[in-house]
Amino acid sequence: EGVERVPQDDGPDPVVPINYSVEFTEAMDYFRAVLQADERSERALDLTEKVIALNAANYTVWGFRRDCIDALGKDWAEELMWVTELAPDNPKNYQIWHHRRCCLKKLGGHPDELAFLDDFLTDEELEDAKNYHAWAHRQWVVKEFGLWEGELAFVERMLEMDIRNNSAYNQRMFVIKHTTDMGRPVREREVDWVLQKIAQVPNNDSSWAYLRGVVAGQGLSSYDALKMAAGAMCERMPPPLHAIELQADLCVEEGSKDEAKSLFSKLASDDSIRAKYWNWRAAQVA
Repeated sequence: EGVERVPQDDGPDPVVPINYSVEFTEAMDYFRAVLQADERSERALDLTEKVIALNAANYTVWGFRRDCIDALGKDWAEELMWVTELAPDNPKNYQIWHHRRCCLKKLGGHPDELAFLDDFLTDEELEDAKNYHAWAHRQWVVKEFGLWEGELAFVERMLEMDIRNNSAYNQRMFVIKHTTDMGRPVREREVDWVLQKIAQVPNNDSSWAYLRGVVAGQGLSSYDALKMAAGAMCERMPPPLHAIELQADLCVEEGSKDEAKSLFSKLASDDSIRAKYWNWRAAQVA
C-alpha cells in the first residue's frame, strides 16, 4: 500500500527480453520501489524473503535485507536459523554463505557453527563433502574464532569417508600452516603422514598434490622418506605416474640427467594425453 511499482528498465528496444513469471515481475517491481525509497520496514523485510525465494542469487536483495535487520533491531540469531534452513536447497549459492558469515560477525560467533558444518559436509542426501563454499566458510570460522582444536581430527574423519577428498587435504594444509611454524620437523611429519595416504591409493591426485605442497621449495632429495617411497613405488607394475614424475625430479636435483630424461620419456609414453608436456620436461634437462 502506498508503493508504486518500478518496472525493470530494459531500454526502448530490448533484443531478447526475459520472459519472467508474473509473480517474479511483481515482486521485483515492488523491491525496486522500496530500494529506491530506502524503506527499511517490516514489509520491506518480508519482501526480501519473497524475492530471495524466487531468486536466491540476487546479492542486492541480500544486502538490503541486512540493512533492514539492522534498522529494525532484529535478532541475528533468528536470522542465522532462517538462513540455515535455506542452505540444503542452495548449497553452492555465494550469497547464502556470505549472509551466514555476516550473521556470525554480528553475533560474535555461534557455538553450533562447526557442528552445522560437520552435518552439512557429511549429509548423505546432499552428497557434497567437497563443497567449496562450505569448506571456505569453515576456514573462515576456524580462523576468525580460533577454533583450531579438533580440526585435524575432523579432516581425518573426512578422509576416512573419502580418501580422495581434495577439500579435506586443503583444509589440513590450511590448519598446519596456521598452527605450526612449518619447520623441518613439521614437514617431515606431514611427509610421513601423506605417504601413508598415497600407499593406500597410489594414483590419488589429491594426496600427491598435498605432498608437493609440503616439500615445496625445500629440495626433494633432502627427504629420505620421500626418496625411499619414490623408488619403491616405481618398482610397482604399473608404477603410478606421480611416482615416476617424483623420481624424475629427484634425478634432476641430484644431477642424474640421463635417468631423468629416460623417466620423462617413459611418462610421455605412458601418459599420452600429456606427452608433449613430458617431452618438454625432458628437453629442459640440461
